[in-house]
Amino acid sequence: MRRNTFQIDYKNCSVRIYRKTEAFCDVSSLGINKNECKDGAGIGGSKSLHSRHKGVHYSTPASDAITRKQKTVAITKALQCDPVDVTSLRQLAISRGGLITDELRYLAWPKLVNVNIYNIPPKPKASVLEAHRDYNQVVLDVNRSLKRFPPGMKDDQRTVLQKQLVDMIMRVLVRHKELHYYQGYHDICVSFLLVMNDDIAFYIMDKLSTNHLRDFMDSSMDRTKCMLNYLYPIIGKANPVLKEFLDRSETGTIFCLPWLITWYGHVLNDFRHTVRLYDFFLACHPLMPIYLAAAIVLYRQDEVLQADCDMPSVHSLLSKIPPDLPFEDLISRAGDLYVQYPPKQLANEARLQYKHSTTISSYMNFEETTQSQRPDTILKQLRSLNISEPSVDGTESESSRLVKVSVYVLATAVSAAAFAVLNTAADWGWF
Repeated sequence: MRRNTFQIDYKNCSVRIYRKTEAFCDVSSLGINKNECKDGAGIGGSKSLHSRHKGVHYSTPASDAITRKQKTVAITKALQCDPVDVTSLRQLAISRGGLITDELRYLAWPKLVNVNIYNIPPKPKASVLEAHRDYNQVVLDVNRSLKRFPPGMKDDQRTVLQKQLVDMIMRVLVRHKELHYYQGYHDICVSFLLVMNDDIAFYIMDKLSTNHLRDFMDSSMDRTKCMLNYLYPIIGKANPVLKEFLDRSETGTIFCLPWLITWYGHVLNDFRHTVRLYDFFLACHPLMPIYLAAAIVLYRQDEVLQADCDMPSVHSLLSKIPPDLPFEDLISRAGDLYVQYPPKQLANEARLQYKHSTTISSYMNFEETTQSQRPDTILKQLRSLNISEPSVDGTESESSRLVKVSVYVLATAVSAAAFAVLNTAADWGWF
């Protein structure tokens, strides 16, 4: 599958900027065996990583850092393992530098959300998309989203991407009639569209809309507000003085609403920061954007405490995200906050019963289904043989019964090719 050809110059610029940094993550924290996948099941250390909040580990000391080249090889190996080593892939997405390039994100993002890019639902007719109740609002919002596209992009190219953006949003809404569009949803969609092609971007958003973003897509904002209620308990645990100041100022949580519902896509001007955060969010619990918001507020605590203790002053200060925030450090801090103060521990204080949030309650099942994915080499072969993957609910069709034998044969056939690919990756002359 091909990506949007209009991204090439913009994306290459992004890649060149990423190459300035050599050190990205800590080998010991990832548990990486840089030479081979253990027993074909993934990069070493998966079992120990699962014991730390489903594989989430955030320490990245620079003294034991691996190079960009080594991390590229590690990501490639995780993708080639059968089943895909999602635990290590998450670790690599979380650790310093994330997934490094848009080329690797193109391969890894679908695996992080369990999307089979070789079995994407077909696009409905235009008349079906245009008949949806939210179609006109989507078109208005997309037409106002000019700043989200690469600067210098030609008008005709941007017009094509805007049409693809409208279509991918409507495909999700038409497919899930219980979902309601909200302003800001298109900001997340365009971020995926600028990295993936329109079909894969749609399918990723389709999965996220029924999982990570589900509470935002109710007919009301009640459950979105409940998710925002986690912010102050997190801040209070880390810095009671700051929380007391915020409470006295009656600032509330509306200042970070755009951060949460757009995954920061609407408020960040540098696309490199946006995709880096998406690496992080796709690999983590759905509440991680709130933990990041807490990390940002805590990072700016001196500014906040020096401001006038009233809602207009504090809201004005916090609603504007500085362009020079140290996002790698903030990602690490957000992860530490999550480990120290997990959502279940804060649920009562946040006035949210855990089971009442569809986004949170469905995450366990979402995480389990990501652990048994086939690598793309096998998925592609299965498609060519017109064999479907087994359904996630455990039922097995007649064609699915052929999968076990077919996958065994295909895995044997591609193992030599995968080995050659990985050896080639180790020799890439990117430095």
